[in-house]
Amino acid sequence: MRKLFRLLLTIVLAIVVLVGFRWHRYVTNTDSPYDEIGITINSAMPGPINSWGCARLKTTFAASLPPYGCAAGNATQWK
Repeated sequence: MRKLFRLLLTIVLAIVVLVGFRWHRYVTNTDSPYDEIGITINSAMPGPINSWGCARLKTTFAASLPPYGCAAGNATQWK
């Protein structure tokens, strides 16, 4: 039972690390704010983390249309 718990904990931790790394790579990129996986992960993040990610994307891509999850009500302005 203890080995099973340790295995499950290791798997969950690995998934969290991989998703976190993928999200951080997306919000600090310099190529495009329209990466589908990055948009999905950023949209699923809790409020403060999503806001930080959107702020990072806005500083890099201020002249572009915001991706889903970072757009204001009219979808043409950043939050």
